[in-house]
Amino acid sequence: MSDDGALTIGIDARELLGEATGVGRYLAELLKRWVVKKDGPRRQFVLYTPEPLPFLETLSAGAPVYQVVAGSGTGTWWEQTHLRRAVRSDRPDVFFAPAYTAPLALGVPLVVTIHDVSFAAHPEWFSPREGARRRLLTRQAARSAALILTDSEFSRREILERLSAPSERLLVIPPGVTRRSPVSGRNREPLVLFVGSIFNRRRLPETIVAFAEGTVGRADARLVIVGADRSYPRLDLERLGDAAGVRQRMEILRYAPEADLDDLYARASVFVFLSEYEGFGLTPLEALSAGVPIVVLDTPISREVYGDAAWYVSADNTVRGAGEAIATLMDDARAAAAILSHAPDVLSRYSWDTAACQTLDAITRVGERP
Repeated sequence: MSDDGALTIGIDARELLGEATGVGRYLAELLKRWVVKKDGPRRQFVLYTPEPLPFLETLSAGAPVYQVVAGSGTGTWWEQTHLRRAVRSDRPDVFFAPAYTAPLALGVPLVVTIHDVSFAAHPEWFSPREGARRRLLTRQAARSAALILTDSEFSRREILERLSAPSERLLVIPPGVTRRSPVSGRNREPLVLFVGSIFNRRRLPETIVAFAEGTVGRADARLVIVGADRSYPRLDLERLGDAAGVRQRMEILRYAPEADLDDLYARASVFVFLSEYEGFGLTPLEALSAGVPIVVLDTPISREVYGDAAWYVSADNTVRGAGEAIATLMDDARAAAAILSHAPDVLSRYSWDTAACQTLDAITRVGERP
């Protein structure tokens, strides 16, 4: 506790630096809500990063927020040296690690969010060194954590099976959805959209071929892919576009600011996300909130998260199924409306306000244990 009795929550905040995606957006949405809670003075937040956060003052709306710039560098070295040393010196009441791993032998109660265990379920998707690092550090974090948070029942089962984590220390808290409201009166374009980091498991090669097959005779149709390339083995999407004969109708963006994403969602007719393994999968829900029908691979996690608000494609017939979905949804307003009619019920399950409240309550309980 601080001198005034406030609970001190340390946070690994490095994911807030740079172009925040995935975990960075997750942590940012939680923090925005934590600092304005009415009982804010009960807590203070200490954000640990390897370099200054340029927007720290925008977070200090209620509860005290402090930053500790611990050393320099990035990645595992920073986590296991500079971050570990700073936390062991400061000794917050509880430490929150939002991205799978935490310093070893931290010396304070730990709450960690493990969003998925793809590195354990499918090691072939990672380089040998990267996969080994992730498996080792995530298992260690799971063993030492007082509480493990995850995003879905699917991920909970995977963590139990593949990390041998005790069920009593696992808690499912679904994330919220960044709502992107449809623009009334705006006509949709023949635009097929993918948003998300580029991993092999997300089947972008099949997406490109499906786009080619689903838009035969549609010279005006375009495919826009937004996301940093983190594939292994490395994918050459431009070469794949050339091979499919659609390179001139493809646009690949490493990153898109929020305003640009809003514009893409407002113009798209179809959102395609053919991932075979996710811990949750946020961007298809964002598409639904913007009035864009989604095409996803038929997997247990997709059924859990998207329910009836999706066109499901069989993993055994991905290209043909996705191509048919693209062709139909681009031109058949009734087919698109049938999917979107289920979107309100699905989207109502996911709230950043609820996720933030439940996550903070869980962290607080750990920090207040005798």
